Amino acid sequence: MASTETKADAAVKDNDGLGGLEAGLDALESSVAGRKSFGTTFRQKVLPPLVAFAIVLVAWQALITFKIVDDPTKLPSPSDVWAEVQDAWLQGTLLDYIWTSVSRGLLGFLFALVIGTPLGLVVARVKFVRAAIGPILSGLQSLPSVAWVPPAVIWLGLNNSMMYAVILLGAVPSIANGLVSGVDQVPPLFLRAGRTMGATGLRGTWHIVMPAALPGYLAGLKQGWAFSWRSLMAAEIIASSPDLGVGLGQLLENGRNASSMSMVFLAIFLILFVGIAIDLLIFSPVERWVLRSRGLLVKG
Repeated sequence: MASTETKADAAVKDNDGLGGLEAGLDALESSVAGRKSFGTTFRQKVLPPLVAFAIVLVAWQALITFKIVDDPTKLPSPSDVWAEVQDAWLQGTLLDYIWTSVSRGLLGFLFALVIGTPLGLVVARVKFVRAAIGPILSGLQSLPSVAWVPPAVIWLGLNNSMMYAVILLGAVPSIANGLVSGVDQVPPLFLRAGRTMGATGLRGTWHIVMPAALPGYLAGLKQGWAFSWRSLMAAEIIASSPDLGVGLGQLLENGRNASSMSMVFLAIFLILFVGIAIDLLIFSPVERWVLRSRGLLVKG
């Protein structure tokens, strides 16, 4: 009898211990760190890239100062590039260069998003369609987007429609394949649970498939933007016309034609700046929200 009571007490203690452990884990998962101070945010997020930029700038100037590269036609000094920035700003063309390319890139990416998302869903959910065009999408994704510029010029002429066509051909396969990859990683249990609760057809796609496939879809969107931006730069470099205006790609080509390395570096830095800005302002916040909604990132 005593032995039985001892076992019962031990079981109760074990249950209490497990309950306390679960409560502790729940509290740990639900705890939210307080808002970081400006100083902490500056040290963790702003200071590291500033230090990296300063190191690159110092190394660049050192190459000029110590005559390691003493030919300005090959490597301009930082001051020469800054003078090019000032000239473009004073002439009122600097923001025009950026806006011409950014407006085309974002609008073309939105078109690719509208086309690539339903295409990816159809490929992921219909076996015959996947067997038919799945390999084609993968092949298009690996095809350099610059290869589409000559036929697009022949088909559509030197206009913005040609630019958007090149962007679509570069971005749609990446967006569609990213969504296909995300749908393939949805646990079958989620789909069965959704069907049990009546979430079938479009409702199941909207409430079950898309939320579960969101990480893979987001990765496809980021890659799609990278492909669309590169496609646009290739189109602007190759196809030039007064009707198209001067974007960043055309600025790069103008610098090459004028043998002005300071203009070439200006175009390169602006292209890099836009790519970083789009990632920081659009994709990084969305990615943090997705991770936080899945408990993979503590809000702070």
